[in-house]
Amino acid sequence: MSDFTEEDERIVSYLRESVSAGDRYFRAKNIADAIGLSAKQVGARLPQLAEKSDDVDIEKWGRARSTTWRVTRS
Repeated sequence: MSDFTEEDERIVSYLRESVSAGDRYFRAKNIADAIGLSAKQVGARLPQLAEKSDDVDIEKWGRARSTTWRVTRS
């Protein structure tokens, strides 16, 4: 995870903690509100983090008004 930016670290850390607490489905807006970034910043990073992250699996799950992401522990 050394090639992660500070924002990437915040997103992955939030997802890791939330998955441990039992959450599985996320929207960029909700993640952004929780960690102090914009929904656009989070939404742009999630596909990249899906490829780079070793400790959580991030999968594009559904699209209604906004994309829902399914996150599980690796």
